[in-house]
Amino acid sequence: MRELQAPKGVSEYFPPRGSYFEFVRETLIACAKGAGYQLIELPVFEDTELFKRGVGESTDVVSKEMYTFEDRGGRSITLRPEGTAGVMRSVIEHNLDKLSLPVKVWYSGAFFRAERPQAGRYRQFYQVGIEAIGVDDPEIDFEVISVADRAFKKLGLKAYRLDITSLGDSESRARHRKDLVAYISKLELDEASQERAKLNPLRLFDDKRPEIIAAMADAPALLDYLSAQSAANFSRVQDLLKASDIAFTINPRMVRGLDYYTGTTFEFVSEKLGAQSGIGGGGRYDGLMAELGGSNLSGIGFGIGVDRVLLACEAEGLFETRISLVNLDLFLIALGSDEKALAVKILNELRNKGVSCDMAYGDRALKGSMKSADRSGARYSLVIGPDELASAKAGLKDMKTGESKEVRIDTLDELATLLTTK
Repeated sequence: MRELQAPKGVSEYFPPRGSYFEFVRETLIACAKGAGYQLIELPVFEDTELFKRGVGESTDVVSKEMYTFEDRGGRSITLRPEGTAGVMRSVIEHNLDKLSLPVKVWYSGAFFRAERPQAGRYRQFYQVGIEAIGVDDPEIDFEVISVADRAFKKLGLKAYRLDITSLGDSESRARHRKDLVAYISKLELDEASQERAKLNPLRLFDDKRPEIIAAMADAPALLDYLSAQSAANFSRVQDLLKASDIAFTINPRMVRGLDYYTGTTFEFVSEKLGAQSGIGGGGRYDGLMAELGGSNLSGIGFGIGVDRVLLACEAEGLFETRISLVNLDLFLIALGSDEKALAVKILNELRNKGVSCDMAYGDRALKGSMKSADRSGARYSLVIGPDELASAKAGLKDMKTGESKEVRIDTLDELATLLTTK
């Protein structure tokens, strides 16, 4: 019988590393919630047309990387390769933009791209994203960037940088496109590159082939074509970042991989991850909502790769001293049948009181059970043996200091209060 394995190129997490993944994801989400963003839960698959129109047919995502199939009704369906287009579709469909603006939402989940698997680049990958829709304001551009930066700092990351640029407004891009097309027309490009350039000449800035990078080295930069308004907005974002001590580098060649970006655009890059160094990024997308059939409202957001952020955390050694991130309040150890029955009762009552706790199952000796307590990451352990059963008292051991405090186990109010006091 053939051995069953996970499909090639998927990211998969299990204990203890699953706890690190959860810690990274929940930290990212907490920072989004802390800035007033609310959950939006999206379908894993959408109408293929959504991504063709929203992401752009000139992008590698649409032209090469989407998982597209026909459902039983003959409809073309695509597993979501990114989050923004789906959010915008939902906002339009459910009239969220008719409520107070901006619409501020966060999402989390799996995304899919048919890429060549390598470290930090998967066919199934996980993202946390936020979107702020309905307000064209440099201050909210700053907010979106600062949410990501705050999350990285909260995780303890240090070896990363923030690259920013502006892709301007329609006036800026029209003037730039004229000169860029003229420049590209003089280059000797392969047929595929020529076709990409016809759809969107900016895509050549995103090409990673050395020969294309060299050919585009002297191409006109969009930053030199910004309208007065676009230049003022970009300058304001820079001032706000400086005022909050968020370091950044201006990267005039950055276009990112999706066609909908306009105005402020940014990317966070880890210095520890080699070629696949991007850990998250995003930008403004002022024409996307109208392109998808909605109102002509602006928006800005980011997508942060949980997989890559986890790799960056590991590369900086942030989890080296942690066996587990379960963060239990208490781990119970029972040394006999009667003691085990009491432990189960205590466990259930404490959980009902909001205490996170677990116990040693099976009939392992004390030494083996204490190893389980250590691996659990619990703040305290409690051993119940014949003496403890008879006296209704037990020693509550602090797993970090080794200090013990006697507590009653026939009534649990005092113990619950102690365990839930952080």
